[in-house]
Amino acid sequence: MDLRLPTAGPPSIENGPIIRVHDLRKVYTVQEREAGALAALRGLVRRRTHDVAAVDRISFEIWPGEVVGFLGPNGAGKTTTLKMLSGLLYPTSGEVTVLGHVPWRREKDFLRQITLVMGQRSQLVWDIPAIDSFELNRAIYRIPADDYRRTVADLSDLLDLGPLLNRPVRNLSLGERMKCEMAIALLHRPRVLFLDEPTIGLDVTMQRRIRAFISEYNARYGATVLLTSHYMADVEALCRRVIVIHHGKLLFDGDLSALVQRVSPYKTVIVELEGRPGDLREYGEIISSDGNQVTLRVPKADTASVTGRLLAEQPVVDLTVEDPPIDGVIEQVFAREMV
Repeated sequence: MDLRLPTAGPPSIENGPIIRVHDLRKVYTVQEREAGALAALRGLVRRRTHDVAAVDRISFEIWPGEVVGFLGPNGAGKTTTLKMLSGLLYPTSGEVTVLGHVPWRREKDFLRQITLVMGQRSQLVWDIPAIDSFELNRAIYRIPADDYRRTVADLSDLLDLGPLLNRPVRNLSLGERMKCEMAIALLHRPRVLFLDEPTIGLDVTMQRRIRAFISEYNARYGATVLLTSHYMADVEALCRRVIVIHHGKLLFDGDLSALVQRVSPYKTVIVELEGRPGDLREYGEIISSDGNQVTLRVPKADTASVTGRLLAEQPVVDLTVEDPPIDGVIEQVFAREMV
């Protein structure tokens, strides 16, 4: 089943996609080696290798101002793709342009307009205050002093950095460091943000704050964002469109809601009854039962009739209809290997 949908940019965009990827491929040559000393000696004389396609001929376009979720399990090729888009890796084959530039040429005008944030990999110097690392990046990007001060003030306001900037980085918590990491990556006000697991390891409260910051930065500056995350809350909060890859291949490119509709043709009905519930299997598949509350899986086409019957035939105290969890939908995509 082919889940790939035509990618349509917002109708107000006149200059075309800001990121173009066509038939992109990255292949690594991996040495094969058996266990044991004898195998190691044989490997010195005759090495056996095989090729592994980390990214296997994927194509997509991203338009200015879009926030796109880039999803896949570990080893799917997400980080490899982001490294090629940001110019850290050369592809084996294929074509890429970002802001009209070929990333791996690493032209100064290109580097001034993009940023790559990779989880907990730090740009901050451990033993000095965060503001000193900010000053170092200001010098690297040659940011005018007035622009720098205004940007730091804006980012401090958005991220509540005031009390953190003058403390040594080693004295900051993980969440505090991540806020400073986001700020230092955006000092030059990039137009394109490649974010690789920006909320990894953070508690729920800090994840929400980072999500809110990304959303506000996108709205305020019109930045384009390509985001990888294993937290589906990040994707649901920020991304209308998602690109799903698995084993380096493109599985889906389209609206998040379209993915849910096409892969998971069910709704979840949570019903709370007066007293102990009887057998509700005639209404749908019972997913769980906890006291007076029963959770049913119901075909979408039958949801209205099933809820009507429940309300008419059962002593209902409360009833909720929900879409299936996004992470469950993504797991179905991976399981079916849809290409």
